[in-house]
Amino acid sequence: MWPTDKSIMRKVILQEWLSIDGFAADRNGNQDFITSAELNKESDKDLVHFMDTVDTILLGAVTYKLFVDFWPAATTETEIIADKLNNTEKIVFSGSLTHAPWGKWPEATIVRADAPQQINKLKTQPGKNMVVWGSISLAQSLIRQNIFDEYHLRICPIAVGNGRSLFPVNMHTLNLTLVEFKKYASGLILLRYEPIAGA
Repeated sequence: MWPTDKSIMRKVILQEWLSIDGFAADRNGNQDFITSAELNKESDKDLVHFMDTVDTILLGAVTYKLFVDFWPAATTETEIIADKLNNTEKIVFSGSLTHAPWGKWPEATIVRADAPQQINKLKTQPGKNMVVWGSISLAQSLIRQNIFDEYHLRICPIAVGNGRSLFPVNMHTLNLTLVEFKKYASGLILLRYEPIAGA
């Protein structure tokens, strides 16, 4: 049986791009402030290496629909992580979708069951780490259940004034320890945190 000791289980990583005032999307639900190629040029190089550490991308239905309109047709000429992202297994948590095609690449798997419970099961199975991108509703449900082992927050040098917060309202206190800080020439900042055990 695969070990169930959390210290050697697969990790579930939340990786989000946020405005400097803490929003994952602006007041209109847009994320235009994170899509600048120049802003992400350096950090995308780091993402290429990050992709070697994960074998599963976890998405909500809304983010799946956004991603599938762009990524399956993307190439490494313009998006250096395109091939690795497209080749990585994807799981979409949705109660409405019946299938999740991904262009010429293998379809994503649809899971209708309780996301925190299913992801905890996945953590006990052999494999590399798993990552959640975007998918704010999914991310918030996992935050509430203390599912994430790491939080990778990429802070963009822009304030949007209002919008959708990454962290749920009235959530429990989440105590974190900073394990990595990196500043990019574009003004983007990477903050990598781990939850403090027992805190």
